[in-house]
Order: sequence, then structure tokens, then C-alpha cells
Amino acid sequence: PEVGVESVDSTCFGRNYFNSLEVDESIDDNERKAVLAEVSTLKKIAADYHHPEVVIESVDSTCFGRNYFKSAEVVDADREQVLADAAAFQKIATDYHHPEV
Repeated sequence: PEVGVESVDSTCFGRNYFNSLEVDESIDDNERKAVLAEVSTLKKIAADYHHPEVVIESVDSTCFGRNYFKSAEVVDADREQVLADAAAFQKIATDYHHPEV
């Protein structure tokens, strides 16, 4: 510690050449605002997940919809198939629950 440093290797110092000296600081501000907005959204999502008892205030209308690529006949046929499957499952459950019948 008593001996002073006489010369220093030039590789000990560096510069970030990926950023120019004339960096527009508004880009950093815009990125900072975008990151803070995203973090705020993630915080809200985490709070909603952690507290399921909180009521949902509004729901995006795209969560509900109808498949317009299927015709009405196909939808009716699908409904009939679902009802037939439900009746079959009900019969199987009844037979399982009451084997004496």
C-alpha cells in the first residue's frame, strides 16, 4: 500500500461501444415506462391469483363467443351427442351405484 501505482494496464478500463455517446434519453424513459406498466399489470394479476375472493370487475368480451365456422345443424348434432353421452353416463353411474337393480 505504501508503494504507488506507476502504470496501469489499458485493459483495466473499458467503454460500452454498443451505446453511442449521443444516446437519446427519451428511449430510456419510454422503456422505463413500459417496464413499469408491465410490472404493475403482473402485480395486479398476482394479487388476483392470490386473492380469489376478490370480485372480477369487468370481463373482456372476447372471452365469450360462438364458433361461426360451424353451422347450426352441426351445433344441434353436437348437442344431441352430448345429451346422449350424458344419459349413458347416468345409466352407468346408476348401475354402479345400485348393482342390485
